[in-house]
Amino acid sequence: MIKLKFTKMHGAGNDFIVINATEQPFSLCRQQISQLADRQRGIGFDQLLVVGNSEHEHVDFSYRIFNADGGEVNQCGNGARCFVKFIHGKKLSTKGEIVVETNSGIIKPKLQPDGSVSVNMGLPAFKPSEIPFLSNNEQKSYSLLIDEKEVTFGVVSMGNPHAIFISENADSAPVATLGPAIENNNLFPERVNVNFMQICSRRRISLRVWERGVGETLSCGTGACASVIHGIRNNLLDSPCVVSTKGGELTVSWDSPGKEVILTGPAISVFDGEVEIKT
Repeated sequence: MIKLKFTKMHGAGNDFIVINATEQPFSLCRQQISQLADRQRGIGFDQLLVVGNSEHEHVDFSYRIFNADGGEVNQCGNGARCFVKFIHGKKLSTKGEIVVETNSGIIKPKLQPDGSVSVNMGLPAFKPSEIPFLSNNEQKSYSLLIDEKEVTFGVVSMGNPHAIFISENADSAPVATLGPAIENNNLFPERVNVNFMQICSRRRISLRVWERGVGETLSCGTGACASVIHGIRNNLLDSPCVVSTKGGELTVSWDSPGKEVILTGPAISVFDGEVEIKT
């Protein structure tokens, strides 16, 4: 048995456990992570976040993300906000803005005076090869047949792939059926997160997200960013835009193509714990 210290956190209901690998080794396999994520037999979480040291100059920490199924992914916006709150709570840094390396590049989460956290999420990607998405050319919207019905969606990467559907009513959107069907569609070689966006006004949307390897989550930071960007590109939304999720509200700012995306919202520490894991 090994003992692993962790902190349970959430950002607008999107919940995590955070492990400080600067002070203890991290070597969990996919099956062990999946068992910890089980909400009946484990701790329960959407993602596991790992704080590590960086070997690069001018970079403060490294950041790894694992989904509830144990698979490693490149980016998580709500997790990034919890990451910086964890860093400050554990007194690992006193810098207001920290520089963090992820598998998809550098992010800069910043603790705000009111306790919320803003994250510079970098540039969105639209080229199919960068998503990745199997298409010969880049378009603002795509379509495919699902159960003999044509569905239209946008595709954006925020370090992880997102398909965005515009729904008349987010509450009645077919998240549980269309979500997994799109997640595992062959057009997405690395699977995809599926967003269902209801446009309430030019500066507010309601959003539900089916997250690859997790299922429906209460909130998704990169999904909020991708959805707002899709709306702005199609002249349906303006920046900044408030994103209402089941777990709370997030704010996404994106001035124009070529500009970086800023995500702002809450980050809450719930409790510290220690778990024993069979080796």
